[in-house]
Amino acid sequence: MTHELALLAASCVLALVQLIVAAQLATRERGLAWNAGPRDEAVKPLGPLAGRLDRAFKNLMETFPLFVAAVLIASVTGTHSALSIGGAHIYFWGRVLYVPLYATGLPYIRSGVWAMSVFGILLVLAAPFVAGA
Repeated sequence: MTHELALLAASCVLALVQLIVAAQLATRERGLAWNAGPRDEAVKPLGPLAGRLDRAFKNLMETFPLFVAAVLIASVTGTHSALSIGGAHIYFWGRVLYVPLYATGLPYIRSGVWAMSVFGILLVLAAPFVAGA
């Protein structure tokens, strides 16, 4: 397994952990009946921590498909370079760091870390083009 694919697998684990934690906090606030029910009724917004972790997970889901595509492109083209490996590391560790930054409500730095993770995707995407040049 390449470094990029290993980091993709690690990102899947991160996504599952974020999903479970956000769901558990929402269930704690809204109750088991809400979780098991059809969720047809309007509910009050989640509290600060549960809301932030829910939004952090949704934010991950906005970038994750792009990371998956970038890693698969690098894998299919056989492009495994410092650029693709470094980009995959930047994405993964940026996403790991993003969670506690969002949970604590820290502005600006959190946005910078988000931008860093997107830059990681761009590096992975650039790798096949650089290799083919």
